[in-house]
Amino acid sequence: MTDGEQRAPELRTLQQKVSYMVERTFPGQRVSGRFFADLVKERGGSLSHSYFSNILAGKVTHPSEEILKALGLGFGVDWRFFKEESEVVDDVVAGLQFLAKSRTGDIVGIAARGMGEDGIPAELLELALSLLEEEKQNRGQGRPGAAPQDGP
Repeated sequence: MTDGEQRAPELRTLQQKVSYMVERTFPGQRVSGRFFADLVKERGGSLSHSYFSNILAGKVTHPSEEILKALGLGFGVDWRFFKEESEVVDDVVAGLQFLAKSRTGDIVGIAARGMGEDGIPAELLELALSLLEEEKQNRGQGRPGAAPQDGP
């Protein structure tokens, strides 16, 4: 690490993530719960000022997805930044596996009806990957519905 680089802060808890975003988004300002709640409301979300203050105080550790989305709106970042690390890791791993399968040709195309703005949910990606793996196993064992094998 060079002198000009800064080490990324440890951001494990919701309180750490929100405090970090307050510092980066509103440098040098004191951000009240009321100010932030009004900002979220202006951007189409809903978050009470007391709830935001409780998050900053570390009293709230496992908020609903709707609260995380409100935080994302207020800070102008993807709401998944505020999810617990294990949830984000699962989403990223499933997405990377899906991407790898599509690049190798194992997955040619996908059409998702009713897909939300967040893309394909990790559960759906995992299901698609498991079905793909099951189909590969079926083909290797010559089961009904399997593609014909080359050779004698």
